[in-house]
Amino acid sequence: MPPAPAAVQPPLPPMEEAGPPSPGHELELSVLEGQLDERTPLSGVARVVPSRAEEPCPAQANQKSPWRSCNRILFGRFKLWMLIASIFLVLIVTIIVILCLIRGTYIDEDENEIPELSSNKTFLVMLKIPEECVTEEELPHLLLERLTDVYSSSPALSRYFTSVEIVDFRGENATVSYQLQFGVPSEDDSFMKYVMNGELVRGILLQDFHDQNLLGCEALGLDPKSLLLSD
Repeated sequence: MPPAPAAVQPPLPPMEEAGPPSPGHELELSVLEGQLDERTPLSGVARVVPSRAEEPCPAQANQKSPWRSCNRILFGRFKLWMLIASIFLVLIVTIIVILCLIRGTYIDEDENEIPELSSNKTFLVMLKIPEECVTEEELPHLLLERLTDVYSSSPALSRYFTSVEIVDFRGENATVSYQLQFGVPSEDDSFMKYVMNGELVRGILLQDFHDQNLLGCEALGLDPKSLLLSD
């Protein structure tokens, strides 16, 4: 049996030669080249621009803050920083209260120390009575109470004051005399010079008469010459 004849393929169409690029293609190429030139620095090294996905988001930045834990809510609206501030406030108030209590209860032993009063110091006070008060029979006793109150309440002499008594009352001379007695330490020259001296004793009584007049005899003691004091 004779062999089958080979299949004859149709001839291929002749290939068209590539023509010059169109103006649209040239414009697109120029735009792409310009973008590549803008991203390329003058040094010739390509600069890598990070994408938005690589930038840290605000939430990540807040998580790295060391104070973020202080805003943690403990219960309700009470935050951690409120608890810390409250503790410091309570400590400060407690310290202030303790210091005030210590200062209020502190007693200066040297200031309140009373020396041993083994001797007595006596002063003679003579008051000249104004004419309008000579007829007052109760005046000597009123003055006795007044002198007792003055020296028993004196900050400087109250701890040393012992007693006061009437020595003489002469209506014709319009004078009344009193004897003041104080306890003093023995052989203490500085105490007698600066504390228990006649000028201080007399000055305290004169100041009291100027501050508050005697009821019924307002002119008594206003004249410094009307009050004499001797040892």
